[in-house]
Amino acid sequence: MVHIIGSGRALPAECLSAKTLDAQLGFPIGHLQKETGVSHRYVCRDESQIDLAVSACKTALEDAGIDAAEIDLLISGCAVPYQPIPSTAPLVMRELGILDGSAAAFDVNSTCLSFLTALQTADRLLDTGQHTNALVFSSEIASRALPWSTKSEVAGLFGDGAAAVVLTRNSNGTRGLKSVLFRTYPSAYEASEIGAGGTRFDFRKERDAFERNTLFSMDGIALFRLTIEHFNACVDGLLDQAGWQHKDVDLVIPHQASPAALSHMVRLTKFGPDRVFNIASDYGNQIAASIPFAFDLARKQGRIGPGSKVLFLGTSAGVSIGGIAYEA
Repeated sequence: MVHIIGSGRALPAECLSAKTLDAQLGFPIGHLQKETGVSHRYVCRDESQIDLAVSACKTALEDAGIDAAEIDLLISGCAVPYQPIPSTAPLVMRELGILDGSAAAFDVNSTCLSFLTALQTADRLLDTGQHTNALVFSSEIASRALPWSTKSEVAGLFGDGAAAVVLTRNSNGTRGLKSVLFRTYPSAYEASEIGAGGTRFDFRKERDAFERNTLFSMDGIALFRLTIEHFNACVDGLLDQAGWQHKDVDLVIPHQASPAALSHMVRLTKFGPDRVFNIASDYGNQIAASIPFAFDLARKQGRIGPGSKVLFLGTSAGVSIGGIAYEA
């Protein structure tokens, strides 16, 4: 089995309150707090996505008590990469001082669920014996490409941050990933997207279309309907695969989509608020970084200890629903 032996998180220096944004955007004070439920979020000014990733990784390594040189697998699980080519993980590997040829480094992307996909990938590769220690991170600058002029209720949900975990093989068969379940519903592919930046629009030939599609767009009603229809079935399937009952779960670490989305999840799944770790109001939606960020915070607060049964749950653009059952 494979288990997490260290975790860490990182934030930009600047914390931006909803009241400050109201003043900057000309809204009545209290407007964004009412629309989004997010009171504070952290935003990058001088920091880069790589800076955040490296800081979170160093903290996770220190927490695990191992040196970066002992990592032989590094996986980036970011919804938005540092640049289209090359992938993000090799640059973070270099910045951590991991020598050329001593590790494999690559990216995986399932938008908001990218960290969980990366975690599953690392678990499988470690379990084969091909690698010994893995470093998995998500780092997001979510405060960019937001539709402030047209949908402030969407733009106001997001904040920047990063988090990382260190995994290793262990001889204790009760600890580690107990089950993984993801289901994708591409009928709602366009419900959450940034259209530009890939091959869909040719910047040289379709400059206007490219520019129009550089901002994030979201159809909240379509996502809500899909979640209502399918989310509980995914949770039930995840629990069944793990051999757990609903009452066995000690803590749910959800994707911090929004305060309203988390309240909805509590009602939908019937996990009480005391078992759902909710930090969306204080940090906003950090995209793929939100789950590992919340996990590290819960772990450092003593909410997760040896033997704790944890559910990582979330939805992502595309649209996917799913999670991981993990015994700490």
